[in-house]
Amino acid sequence: MSGKLFVIGFGPGSFEHITKRAREAIQESDVIIGYSTYVDLIRGLLTDQEVVSTGMTEEVTRAREAVRQAEEEGKKVAVISSGDAGVYGMAGLVYEVLVEKGWTEATGVPIEIVPGISAINSCGAILGAPIMHDACTISLSDHLTPWELIERRIDAAGMADFVIALYNPRSGRRTRQIVEAQRILLQYRSPDTPVGIVKSAYREREHVVITTLAQMLEHDIGMLTTVIIGNTSTFVYDGKMITPRGYQRKYTLSADEQPLKPHQRLRVENEPWSLEAANDSLASAPAPSAASAKDRPVLIDAEPAKTAPTSSATGTAVLEAPPAVTEEAAPKSQPAPFDWAMQALTAINATKGIVTEPAAKTATRSTSSFQPEMIFEVAISPGVANKKITPQQMMAIAEVAGEKGEIEYTPHHQMILRVPTSNPDSVTGRLRELGLILSPIGDVLQVKACDFCDGEKKDSIPYAEELAQNLGGREMPKEVKIGFNGCGMACYRAVQEDIGIVFRKGKFDLFLGAKTVGRNAHSGLQVAEGIPKEEIVPLVERIVARFKKEAFPNERFHKFFQRVGVIEGYKWREPAKEEIENAACGD
Repeated sequence: MSGKLFVIGFGPGSFEHITKRAREAIQESDVIIGYSTYVDLIRGLLTDQEVVSTGMTEEVTRAREAVRQAEEEGKKVAVISSGDAGVYGMAGLVYEVLVEKGWTEATGVPIEIVPGISAINSCGAILGAPIMHDACTISLSDHLTPWELIERRIDAAGMADFVIALYNPRSGRRTRQIVEAQRILLQYRSPDTPVGIVKSAYREREHVVITTLAQMLEHDIGMLTTVIIGNTSTFVYDGKMITPRGYQRKYTLSADEQPLKPHQRLRVENEPWSLEAANDSLASAPAPSAASAKDRPVLIDAEPAKTAPTSSATGTAVLEAPPAVTEEAAPKSQPAPFDWAMQALTAINATKGIVTEPAAKTATRSTSSFQPEMIFEVAISPGVANKKITPQQMMAIAEVAGEKGEIEYTPHHQMILRVPTSNPDSVTGRLRELGLILSPIGDVLQVKACDFCDGEKKDSIPYAEELAQNLGGREMPKEVKIGFNGCGMACYRAVQEDIGIVFRKGKFDLFLGAKTVGRNAHSGLQVAEGIPKEEIVPLVERIVARFKKEAFPNERFHKFFQRVGVIEGYKWREPAKEEIENAACGD
């Protein structure tokens, strides 16, 4: 039996929007592999297929397992993705795994990518017609893409006046990215720019909001949400977002018989915004005859146009031309094609009561006075060994937070402070003066130490503090936690962290690669005991340095340890699994 790989996009999740080919491919498959939530969405289409479902961050595992079962076991394997598998889905990753194995289309396992409806299409249909003109998609997740690159893409899309669909806009930990995206776009677009927020499109908990760029952050935005931001011509009518394609520039939308005949519509003089027209000088262009002027629904000249009253018969907006200009008096510089287009659009929108931003503002960064608040966030702790916060420190934290700030208690011996401010130094300076330790949050290294029995077992405290000083807050491919216990009781659960250090009988025991969640959760592997005190800090620094250098983006430490097999001479081994016998039946 020859194997085959299907990579299937099943659309937004409703059965009505799954394509016929996607249904057929699922039925043909022996094995279905996917994120557990996605498997649940298509469970009604499954019969007797084997199902392999994993968590959200297990994409590489799913891709490798799919390739293995197709190549080695000759099975037909379907890897499923919501939306379209080729848009932030699994298609690219499956190809990458195949390339690593030397796959070719001529000799390797067959692969078929089954397209689906992407979120930009499904959410756009729900909102109305917001993506009728040039549009782009940008994922705000910086787990796999550097944020600096994402920033440049947002800036470029804003400057180019694209309609923008934001994927992965916010998660429980990624809260600032959507704020930064709003700040960048407000440099180019009016605060009143329409924005559509769609959560769980075409699913049971679908929720739709149409708001503005200035107010978008006042609404619920999460990982199940797609945010569509209009361009400078997008407007809202009767609860629907609409982005004009430009037909109103050459057509009379309220009349069946058009003033411009088909053979006239593509003439350069009837498309003053086109590239060809930009090369023509107004001074050298022939003056329009009375007949040709009558044929045009829109007449534009070099001077700023004025909107004339709308004709009740046709509803056509007409721009009054300024007095004729002789060749000698013609201006040397001519309006850009963009200006031509914006003049025509302004005239048309004026008849509908829609205010269009002036071309001068839309072509460059907006001079709007609206400025979004900057959110500064920082982790706060009283010390590495000290777990007690004084009343004075608590009062200072509360005062710094103020009415608009937020203080979040965490299980990691820290509090997270979020303050709307553009001057972080005013926050950090005061808190540091009171002896509080401030650390960045996100994908950084954190040292979590016990309280050393309120300092009674203090022999190992200097080593914990040295590790925190040398490594604490350092940026990592994925967050890393070092657990540090001052005695063999390990009551602060150091062995359940990525790197566990336990001080026992004057020396250190080392544990690596704990996995605290999932069906196969386990404590760290004990890789060494009796490490001399003077060796523990350099050893841990070398382990951390290798992880930082060689780990994949978003790869957790236990997965890295398993993948590389050996770190500093310590070998990965599968944790022991308990065999649980079935309980005897009985009343």
